[in-house]
Formats: sequence, structure tokens, C-alpha cells
Amino acid sequence: MKAAENYLGTLRPYFLLTYVAVFFWSLVVHGIPVDRLAVLLWMFGAFGCASLGRTREHVIQMLRDWALLVVIYMIYDYSRGTADQWGIGVNYTALRDLDSFITLGREPISGMQRRFYTPNDVKWYDVVGSIIYMTHFVFPVLPLVLLRLRNRASWLHYVRRFTLTLSIAVFVFIIFPAAPPWMASHRGYLPPIARITGRGWWELHLKTVSKTLDRGAGVLNAVAPMPSLHAGMALLVTLWFTRNSRPWIRIAALAYPIAMLTALVYFGEHYVIDGLAGWATVLLAWFIANKWEERAALRSLSSQIE
Repeated sequence: MKAAENYLGTLRPYFLLTYVAVFFWSLVVHGIPVDRLAVLLWMFGAFGCASLGRTREHVIQMLRDWALLVVIYMIYDYSRGTADQWGIGVNYTALRDLDSFITLGREPISGMQRRFYTPNDVKWYDVVGSIIYMTHFVFPVLPLVLLRLRNRASWLHYVRRFTLTLSIAVFVFIIFPAAPPWMASHRGYLPPIARITGRGWWELHLKTVSKTLDRGAGVLNAVAPMPSLHAGMALLVTLWFTRNSRPWIRIAALAYPIAMLTALVYFGEHYVIDGLAGWATVLLAWFIANKWEERAALRSLSSQIE
């Protein structure tokens, strides 16, 4: 048994390299996986390759951790999908009015599109904005895989903050289903707003990314924009990867969530208030996780002393 584990252990790096090669091939051919089942299956493949040559206890723990991610994603998907099925009407005006209030009477979305959007001429910032938008389907997910392969304790810290962010957001989705700007515009509650999220990729002739956008639109609930998880997860990733960095690096890294919110507003996907609420959601989740971990550490220390 030990010899078999050692043999599989020597093969593990090659399986991981093969996995990475297949994953990148799939990205080119099919685009980024955005539906939860595909994401979870890719995670399972990574966990499985990393488990080769490990002890039985390690493999069982890895399967339990993957099952935890399955539960988190399934609960999130089901809950978000029912955001408009609890008998609470979809709100078309509250977020619009809040945006006008915090921007001193200016309606920023149609204003940005009038200033920067030209239907027949894709600008450089359209391309940059599309790329930033798509990072939402990559950056928040990577730690769920990479951290588990390297350091389970850090993985649990990230999963805790990730899950709390989703949970708080879903609660708001359910009690306050609301129309995003492009939908409110289609119903006449806003001036004309074009949903132009993918135009940058069209300019680059990357059809697989357009497929990703189409699939993403198909699996997401359109009336669950508040708070914005695109904006929130951008901040979560920024805070996580810069948590041990110097203050000036952390401040500079905030350009990423700010750029994400700017793209979301320009593309007509979210109001400014959605993004601010997304950031507040992450800060609240981080605060709760910190308090829980501090108390858990104190309990562990007390039990050791006793």
C-alpha cells in the first residue's frame, strides 16, 4: 500500500500539469466555466489530481471539503434563483432614486453611456472593461482551489469569508428583488441604456468569451443585482491577496474593485449603490469572520491551558 502511494505521489505533478493543460484547452474551446456544476466538476478534478499518493485520511478530508463547496454553491444557486419567487414585487425605481441621491441628482449610467458609448465604434476602454468584468468568473474561484492544495487553514479562512458574503447577499436578494439598470431602462424607468458588457470581446473576436457571457446570463437571476457580487468579490479578492502587504500596496490594489464598479455602471449592469452595497457586504462578512476566528482561537488557547 505504501509503495502504491509513493508511486502515485511521483505521478501527481504530471497529472496536475495534464489537468492544467486540459483546463486551458477547454477555456479556448468552450470559454470560462460559469455554471456552478461545471465549476464544481473542475474543482473536483483539481482536488482529485492533488489527492494522488496521499493517505486515506487526506483523501477523505479532500472529498469532504469538496462536498462543502458543493453544498455552498447549491444553496447559493437555489436561494438566489428564488429571489423573485417569494411574492415580493420587483422594484424598478428605488435603486435609481438612491443613485440619483448619492450622485447629487445626476443619473450616472445613461450619462456615462452618452459620454463614452458609441454604438459602431468599440473603444479601448470597452475592451478593458469587458476583461475586468470577466475576471469575476476567475479571481474569486481560484483561491477555492489553490489554497486547498497548499494550505487548508488558509483555505478555511477564505471559504468562511466567501460563504458569509454569499449568504448576506442572498438574504438581500430575497427581501429586495430589484431590476438592474438595463432592465429598468427597457421598462421606461430610465433613459435608454444599452447592455454592452461583451462588446470588448467582440472587438477582440473571442467567440468563446461571448459564449461565457451568454451562459452567465442564462444561469444568473437578473433581479438579484443588489448588492453587486461582481463589485463585492472584487473587493474580497483584493483584501485577501493584500492582507499581509504594506499599506500603500493595499491602497493601490483598491484600483481593481473601483475599476470593476466603473465597468459595471458603464455597461448598465449595476447602479453605483449596488457596488457600494457589495463592498459593505464583504466588509461585514470579513468582520464577522474575524470575530468568529478570534473567539475560536481564545477557546482553543483556554482548552490548552486547562
